Amino acid sequence: MTNNVVDLESARSVCQQCGIFKLCFPMGLNMGELDKLDSIIKRRQPLEKGQYLYQAGDPFKSIFALRSGSLKTYLMSQDGSEHVIGIKMPGDLLGLSAISSGHFINSAKALETSSVCEIPYERLEELACLIPGLQHHLSSMMSREIQEEQEKVAICGKMPAEARLASVLVTLSERFASRGFSANDFNLSMSRSDIANMLGLAVETVSRLFSHFQEEGLIKVERKHVQILDKEKLTALIKMN
Repeated sequence: MTNNVVDLESARSVCQQCGIFKLCFPMGLNMGELDKLDSIIKRRQPLEKGQYLYQAGDPFKSIFALRSGSLKTYLMSQDGSEHVIGIKMPGDLLGLSAISSGHFINSAKALETSSVCEIPYERLEELACLIPGLQHHLSSMMSREIQEEQEKVAICGKMPAEARLASVLVTLSERFASRGFSANDFNLSMSRSDIANMLGLAVETVSRLFSHFQEEGLIKVERKHVQILDKEKLTALIKMN
């Protein structure tokens, strides 16, 4: 994995000024604690579309906070095909699942130009001993990652195809809203094939469902641009199953 770290001594205390800081780390830290946290974070050169943040098997040394853009995480099957796990958005932490094994068990690839912060895990652990809120937050983030995995299994389980896609759209809407973006007007960086892969559906099925949702007035789609027109009905599709 290429180390594209930018040395930004002039960017002290950038963390607390970042728009997605509250999603990455707990609020309520005093200025001294914020400065300590900021001092261990490395700002990397932006990833271009298709570039890897890390690949399965790489040694684990750091976790990463996504500042802008989006990445997909996936596993590689024995036949060499991808199994998409999910999409990461600004404010998400990546690499938490590698803590116990000491190496990354999946790969993370940029879906568009994306900026990340690198947090060396050993230094973060040392700092967490001095700042109890950090340790609690890391535990919460790991718990949330497990929960999201369980929810994905549920989506790809017994739900019919239209409920699976509706669940993805509603979840993305809520995640965008939590980050201060529009809940009803956003770009979908994942390709149709990646969405199909993640949901265990054929690409043709996903494309047909997008067209069906649009015909029903639930959404409006223009390439990667998605508008949610009737979130209540999308949510109803999920609750029916």
